[in-house]
Amino acid sequence: MNHSIPNLSSSSSSSSLWFNSTCTIFSFIFFTFTFSFSLFSLSIFILRLKLWCKCSTCQSFLTSSWSKDFNNLCDWYTHLLSKSPTGTIHIHILGNIITADPKNVEHILKTKFENYPKGKPFSILLGDLLGKGIFNVDGDSWKCQRKMASLELGSVSIRMHAFNIVKSEIQTRLIPLLNSVSGQVLDLQDVFRRFSFDNICKFSFGFDPCCLELSLPMPSSEFAEAFDLASKLSAQRGLSPSSLIWKVKRVLNLGSEKELKSAIKIVDQFAQRMINQRRELGFSDKSDLLSRFMATMIDDDKYLRDIVVSFLLAGRDTVASGLTSFFWLLSQNPKVEFTIRDELEKVTAGFSPSNDQDFVMFDQMREMHYLHAALCESLRLFPPVQFDSKFAQHDDVLPDFTFVRKGTRVTYHPYAMGRMERVWGSDCLEFKPERWLKNGIYVPENPYKYPVFQAGLRVCLGKEMALVEMKCVVLAIIKRFNIQVADPNQAPKFAPGLTATVRGGLPVLVQRREA
Repeated sequence: MNHSIPNLSSSSSSSSLWFNSTCTIFSFIFFTFTFSFSLFSLSIFILRLKLWCKCSTCQSFLTSSWSKDFNNLCDWYTHLLSKSPTGTIHIHILGNIITADPKNVEHILKTKFENYPKGKPFSILLGDLLGKGIFNVDGDSWKCQRKMASLELGSVSIRMHAFNIVKSEIQTRLIPLLNSVSGQVLDLQDVFRRFSFDNICKFSFGFDPCCLELSLPMPSSEFAEAFDLASKLSAQRGLSPSSLIWKVKRVLNLGSEKELKSAIKIVDQFAQRMINQRRELGFSDKSDLLSRFMATMIDDDKYLRDIVVSFLLAGRDTVASGLTSFFWLLSQNPKVEFTIRDELEKVTAGFSPSNDQDFVMFDQMREMHYLHAALCESLRLFPPVQFDSKFAQHDDVLPDFTFVRKGTRVTYHPYAMGRMERVWGSDCLEFKPERWLKNGIYVPENPYKYPVFQAGLRVCLGKEMALVEMKCVVLAIIKRFNIQVADPNQAPKFAPGLTATVRGGLPVLVQRREA
């Protein structure tokens, strides 16, 4: 009897374990099935609500049939906007009103500014990468960051600091690199992206990633690659017909969302390392942006990370994109390049192409009106940020009488605006710096007609610094080198991203100019 009791107890215990295990497995299977079925049902519900619009525009978007006639989505939008009597269209399946009307742009960015914030949908879309940085927030948080950034970026000392960083990068890396490949072909877009990444990291963190080195193929930075990938995948979320698609992938950690999570982890680790380093070494006597923000008594690491990553995005990709487009346009317009060189020689008498240490000073660049006009004209045709969206907080009516329902995404499209005859005239597709000049003097345009740097209360604070950086690069290159684009007649095809990046890069032949 004594021996049978333990056996019965053991048998009972085993049965209980088996039963519990079976219940656990069954519960897991049931929960998984229920969750999957619920997601599927919700997907069908949303698809029936939004994606089954039968209009030709929505069908063309869903099937990508527009790609038969246009290289880029932005070109298709331009076509639709140019055909619209009001210069405004509605992509129903995206819940997106898109406009190329300057009066509408002024209404959105100035007159009814409070009604058109970035909005929660946009903040969620880019939240994993930008967090609560200045480009991804509204209200008091935006006002606070805007005020701090305005004080820092508006100071003479910080602008001279930025100028000196650019000057050093050009003299010690960009010119030596181009000298070393004279007579060879290289991807100029890749060079500009590395160049601008070095600059913005030095400016933002006081850290040199050494992306632009005197070697081909050039070494790559893990942080730069992760940052690029995170930007690309974050932008691709916005192309999805329904946010549910990428949100489900994020919850399940699948596909592009898994890649995005890994890339952002590298960005976060790098930013934290920079913050920790600044605290250890001290920041009171440093000029980089991170040190300046830390000196204002900001000690929230996540907040610091979000601020600086936002400036990295703005300062790196926009400059590289603008320079790539500019040199592509120069390849098609040699007269413009000749005129810039002529202006350069007049302003900097005594400069020689053979002297790599000659550098145009800040005050001298201010005298170069034609160069400034040429850059503005290039940005008109190829803005680095091709479109920008807001979300209406309340029902509204645009100046062209388009009704905007609360919660609707409203997009103004600088790329399309630069190609509208009703905005820029019959020669809108021509690259004509002269349209910006009056008696040889640069005359700015209405910012709502030319919202390349946004306009109104959210106008770009780094506009002048970006233009100075671009001028420095343009002058350094065209003074010393002839740049021949491999296929100047091939129109740019843009890769998905937050800024305009040419798919396949910009292959060019670099040749040293003779003295």
